[in-house]
Amino acid sequence: MITPEFDSYSASYEGLLKDPIGDGFAGDGFAGDGFAGDGFAGNGFAGNSLFFHLRKRALVRDYFTNSGVDAKHLRYFDVGCGKGKLLTLLAGRSSSAAGCDPSTGMLGAAPGVDDRVQQHPARIPFGDGQFDFITAVCVHHHVPPPLRAALRAEIKRLLKPGGVFAIIEHNPSDPATCLIVSRLPINANAILLRASDTRSLMRQAGLSINRPSYFLYFPEKLYAVARFLENLLRRLPLGDQYADSGQLA
Repeated sequence: MITPEFDSYSASYEGLLKDPIGDGFAGDGFAGDGFAGDGFAGNGFAGNSLFFHLRKRALVRDYFTNSGVDAKHLRYFDVGCGKGKLLTLLAGRSSSAAGCDPSTGMLGAAPGVDDRVQQHPARIPFGDGQFDFITAVCVHHHVPPPLRAALRAEIKRLLKPGGVFAIIEHNPSDPATCLIVSRLPINANAILLRASDTRSLMRQAGLSINRPSYFLYFPEKLYAVARFLENLLRRLPLGDQYADSGQLA
């Protein structure tokens, strides 16, 4: 059984994410990606939280644009969805959005989203082959290594043929990221994964894998003018986080 440790964090979750380095990295300008026009400021997103989630949304959007896929026709699922912030951002860009989380205290904050409690890593409470696209964002470092195989098998079960699974994780090669992770109480039991670890998870699930993309090289204010440079650097393992994806045949 997954211990719902985040139940004890849910009431003060945003405050527990605060860190001087992370807060300095992301401001409140939502710059460089049309952020200000998205209408999410003041809607339950702290300034730094919004920046980080919008950067993840941009990665998803760019992936499907570059693949020539219209994401509006896809059914989207988020594993370990927490308070549903990424679900909220992507719900309007897919045909449906759903998620699960082991913590009941974290759920219910995303309006119009089917979010359910996951009581065990080997049982995600949704049917076989329901989803075209699945994300697990900063989830696996909270899952004990012996339980990751069961979670991986469940995610594969949920995918439609041709479906895509994306893992986004902290980059343990980045010293600032490791320092922030070590100082946040919500990461007391975290075990960070290298990109090679996530790729092993993909291979073991029988997914064809893509090259990882690193991101969050620059703080928000600099990213506003250097977005093109971050895109050029995305293959270098220097960003604060990385995204890896695999596709079910």
